[in-house]
Amino acid sequence: MIQPLSLPWRSRGISCPRAAFVAVFTLAFLALFGCKHQIMPTNTIPLDNAGMNYTAVATLKSLSISDAEVAELVKVKQAGLSDDTCISLVRLARNDKEQFHNGDDVAELVKAGIPEPTILDLAQIHSLSAWGGEAVAMHLAGLSNQIILEDIRRTSAGQPVLSGASLADFKNAGMSQPTLLQLVRMGVPDSEASKILNFRRHGWSDAAILRHYLGGK
Repeated sequence: MIQPLSLPWRSRGISCPRAAFVAVFTLAFLALFGCKHQIMPTNTIPLDNAGMNYTAVATLKSLSISDAEVAELVKVKQAGLSDDTCISLVRLARNDKEQFHNGDDVAELVKAGIPEPTILDLAQIHSLSAWGGEAVAMHLAGLSNQIILEDIRRTSAGQPVLSGASLADFKNAGMSQPTLLQLVRMGVPDSEASKILNFRRHGWSDAAILRHYLGGK
């Protein structure tokens, strides 16, 4: 009579299928956990394709840029922004413990012809998203970069200031850029815009208008 084969796990009361299932499940869990926590390198090839030089790409890698930031930087590079300004924008974002996410706003400013130092100034006062469109409109109206920055700085701080549209009207009425800058720095509110235009229509000079808001000094 053939004796039944005595299997070691049977003698120890172990169920082979159950033990195998536990082993497979454990290996699968470890593999899944490892994949989720594996840090994949950022793909910077799009930056190379956009024309960014090797040194700039290496610098951005040292700033731990993400794939999302690469996509934003490609937008500004294609608009014509320099490598150095790209790096500066990422560094400004890092100073705020944020990622650079203003690619569309910066690209619009570049295409409008706004100088890169002005773009960086806008980034420093956190006005790229909120006031980038206003800056473009003021630039296209022929207002100086000084006026644009001062006006947006006061606006973003909630301080009284003339609007870009009003300043453009004053310029069209013949008022000089230095006078407009003075009015902005003095904090003349936009509610005075119609009065200033009326002064101008009645022959008031720039100096007379400034004296009026300086209290006749």
